[in-house]
Amino acid sequence: MAKYKVKHPEKLQPVANVQWVPIEKVTANDYNPNSVARNEMRLLYTSIKNDGYTQPVVTIYDKAQDMYVIVDGFHRYLVMKTYKDIKKRTNGLLPVVVIDKDINDRMASTIRHNRARGKHSIDGMASMVFSMLDEGWNDADVCNQIGLEKEDLSGKFPPNFNLHSFKYFISGEFSGGL
Repeated sequence: MAKYKVKHPEKLQPVANVQWVPIEKVTANDYNPNSVARNEMRLLYTSIKNDGYTQPVVTIYDKAQDMYVIVDGFHRYLVMKTYKDIKKRTNGLLPVVVIDKDINDRMASTIRHNRARGKHSIDGMASMVFSMLDEGWNDADVCNQIGLEKEDLSGKFPPNFNLHSFKYFISGEFSGGL
């Protein structure tokens, strides 16, 4: 197997800095819309049991809580929380990488990870998009960061549609016409 040397890879990619963190220091975020069916969870357990953790959990470190908050990898975390044999095999340590992102960038990252795997809840994504708008992003920022195209919206909504209008429309706060 060929080995490639990269000068200072830790500065290039988060995966170059996998940390093994006590599971008690890791917590779920409060916005992930992704869900996994029971059969897929069993398959994930079997995969981790047979192959080990092959992907770290993506987190941010919250200094105020002194906790690692999950951005992506909740179900890998859940396997360790649920199955004692997995926890025992890793001495209760979960492989994580830490990224440094604000809340909007974390939500966008979660959406990108979920959409790239092809499993994503539309209702959950809408809720996260509205949170991003509340935190100051505009339609273009949201679309650019989570991979939405103008075409994804066209034909489904009126011609002058924008995400802010939609948010107020579905929340019942919208009183005008689109």
